[in-house]
Amino acid sequence: MKKLVVLISGNGSNLQSILDACASGRINGSVAAVFSNKAAAFGLRRACNAGVPTHALAVSDFPNRKAFDHQLMQVIDACAPDLVVLAGYMRILSSAFVAHYQGRLLNIHPSLLPKYPGLHTHRQALANGDGEHGTSAHFVTDELDGGPVILQAHVPVFPDDDEEAIAARVQHQENAIYPLVISWFVEGRLAMREGKAWLDNQPLPPQGYTYD
Repeated sequence: MKKLVVLISGNGSNLQSILDACASGRINGSVAAVFSNKAAAFGLRRACNAGVPTHALAVSDFPNRKAFDHQLMQVIDACAPDLVVLAGYMRILSSAFVAHYQGRLLNIHPSLLPKYPGLHTHRQALANGDGEHGTSAHFVTDELDGGPVILQAHVPVFPDDDEEAIAARVQHQENAIYPLVISWFVEGRLAMREGKAWLDNQPLPPQGYTYD
């Protein structure tokens, strides 16, 4: 059974979907530990409720990002994970961290990449009058939210929507597609090669699969 380590910064909605998928067998793996850069993150409570070890590292205890990420790599490696999963982890990772876990580091981002990398994606979708928005699961590379896309889910944007309404719609889709992508990886079906995401030994298109 494959071991996962999950990194969070906040509520942990996607973490909960991963924990539930592991418990039900939809992911043939287990969460070995959950790490956060925020000691008060509610997701840590979710992990504790599931009997998963938790660790919080305070950014203020380290002189710079490199030192923080070096310590984070050490404690992650002590768990010997097969896959490192970013689930609402709100820190930009150092190049050394990304290189260390290359090919086994996943993220989910609340936009239809390459649209709207970075923050405030729902706000940007509204400001630009988009009729469609969504979320993308992707491999992590040095480029911010720029790694190969694996799977996207689309949601409509209605005229009377605000950021909260769109966020709820997107989060519902994230909770569905992220465990699926993780299950592909732990089953050996998903890999990153030649700068692309590959599923069942076939390269995926730039926007990955579309989830219906």
